[in-house]
Amino acid sequence: MARIFDVIEYPDEMRDEIVHRFPEGGAGDFQMGSQVIVRESQNAVFFRDGKALDTFRAGRHTITTANIPYLRDLIGKAFNERSPFTAEVYFVAMREFADQKWGTPQPIIVKNPGVGLGIALLQGFGSFSFNISNPQQFVTQIVGAQGAYSTKDIAGRFRSMMISKLRDILGELASKQGKSVLDMTGLTEEIGAAVRAKSQDDFNAIGVTLKSFYVESLTPSSKSAEELRAMGMLDMQTYMQLQAADAMRDAAQNQSGGAGLTAGIGAGIGIGNLMGQAFQGGMQPPHPQGGAPAPQPTAPAAGPAPDVMNPAQAAAYLQVSEADVMKMITDGQVKSKQIGSQYKIAKKALDDFLAS
Repeated sequence: MARIFDVIEYPDEMRDEIVHRFPEGGAGDFQMGSQVIVRESQNAVFFRDGKALDTFRAGRHTITTANIPYLRDLIGKAFNERSPFTAEVYFVAMREFADQKWGTPQPIIVKNPGVGLGIALLQGFGSFSFNISNPQQFVTQIVGAQGAYSTKDIAGRFRSMMISKLRDILGELASKQGKSVLDMTGLTEEIGAAVRAKSQDDFNAIGVTLKSFYVESLTPSSKSAEELRAMGMLDMQTYMQLQAADAMRDAAQNQSGGAGLTAGIGAGIGIGNLMGQAFQGGMQPPHPQGGAPAPQPTAPAAGPAPDVMNPAQAAAYLQVSEADVMKMITDGQVKSKQIGSQYKIAKKALDDFLAS
């Protein structure tokens, strides 16, 4: 049986809460003469059957049809002339929620013509602030329509709305205005203002005002060829070219053949020029300044095959192309281990494949 409440209040400053349900669990019964106490930073919204009925602003109120006219209809129509009547009350914080954090959970893909792969993966983070401008509309749209009132759920929805607008704006800058990634990283103030302006109608529709949106950082993402392929952004041929570019870079940095990630691959920085040459020139190394083409690497001298090989060594051992080796790995025909961005294949796995 629902508890009858004589005093309806939430004595909390609500510094970490956007909305608080009263009572927290189950239904509450309220009766004529009950006191509704609303603090300066709050509004209280009566709610029933998916609808926000009316709002009490800051102050002390007594539930009576004599001084609160809306209760005549509330009691008569919504509650069949009975008292106590069952409802929920949502206390809504009316203060500004400042310095809220946002970030891109996944990189945003934008065009970056003429550099590397011609695409960029951008990640960003920053802060925003908001306040509830229409508590009755807010409760109707968020609590009634979405069934959510926890701060985590509400703030998560706000972030999703803003990141969606950020994705649109970055796409427009690249496709319609021809802005490069370097241009975008220097336009954080303009991008922040554009996100706020573009989000405002969506926020107003749920009774919220987006006060500010700041982009503190917008940078290329560091993704390896493996991660890009897992995101569905690379076909096998491009993937193989990037793997080869990784190997060339690693060989130049570490003669022992250490593995590493292709930093900045999405934006085509660092190894971006090397990848561009790989796509256009069949992986030919760049020419030395003002000289003849660089000599091509020669095949290693014949010798016993190592017990553990990389794809290039496995290709030489099988006398096939490296692309054929990678296809056998991805098809599950040859067992391998991935370490960083590199694959390692046991000689025994190759011998088993040949014997099968």
